[in-house]
Amino acid sequence: MAMVVTEPCIGCKAMDCVVVCPADSFHEGESMLFINPETCIDCGACVDDCPSQAIFYQDDVPAPWKEYIALNREMSLICPPITERRPQGEPR
Repeated sequence: MAMVVTEPCIGCKAMDCVVVCPADSFHEGESMLFINPETCIDCGACVDDCPSQAIFYQDDVPAPWKEYIALNREMSLICPPITERRPQGEPR
């Protein structure tokens, strides 16, 4: 099981969750962040630090957002990794 970033992250990208991830599993897309399920260690550290409450354990993703499980897997393979917080709106 892995952590999954869901719809409330769209447009937020606060990145508080990124800096607490001990596995460096976050990837940055154009409008939201994604978690690589292959590197995620399921520690849950990112959940409490997500200001938009967008991160869930895979088995706990609300039904309307189930498609984000596959989306995180797909996008984490093509989006660049991110390990540090940047000011919101600052270009990658």
